[in-house]
Amino acid sequence: MTVQKATNIKWHPGKITKDDRVKLMKQKGVTIWLTGLSGSGKSTIAVEIEHALLENKHLAYILDGDNIRHGLNKNLGFSPEDRTENIRRIGEVAKLFTDANMIAITAFISPYRQDRDNVRKLLKDGEFIEIYVKCPLDVCEQRDTKGLYKKARAGEVKEFTGISAPYEEPLHPELTIDTSTMTVDESTRTVLNYLEARGYVKF
Repeated sequence: MTVQKATNIKWHPGKITKDDRVKLMKQKGVTIWLTGLSGSGKSTIAVEIEHALLENKHLAYILDGDNIRHGLNKNLGFSPEDRTENIRRIGEVAKLFTDANMIAITAFISPYRQDRDNVRKLLKDGEFIEIYVKCPLDVCEQRDTKGLYKKARAGEVKEFTGISAPYEEPLHPELTIDTSTMTVDESTRTVLNYLEARGYVKF
């Protein structure tokens, strides 16, 4: 699915550089990649990060796993091949957001380490922040707001990450947030502190 089919095309650069956008927007574009099991808290934390950034006049946008499957990736299922293509596509979208100097916040299970590493390779150094939203499987199952774990245990949902499909934990994430011990506010503040300390934003 990644083979270049179009021919006779070339990249058309604009007059505005990334540095121009940084000066105008007073922030540095970056992709924040939240990964973890279903129910770990990725989407909840993403919403709070986006809200806090916009409250402080920084431009950010959430690319959420479920939301993307309503449109851009609605033709993809949950086979290993479709999961890889799902992450490849969203990685390309996140790259565009980052190039526009936006703060792209993604919330995807993204279970395969290689797929996440491939997205990292799309972006420049310092433009990809992998955040492992860590949470024990039993705690995720207790939350189970969608009832998916119950269905997966009953065999009604196939290839469900953590039950019938694997999840490969990040080996060297920029941040690890354990939502079984940290509140949503604490988790959000950890991410915001990281962004500020490394000069992506100022509060």
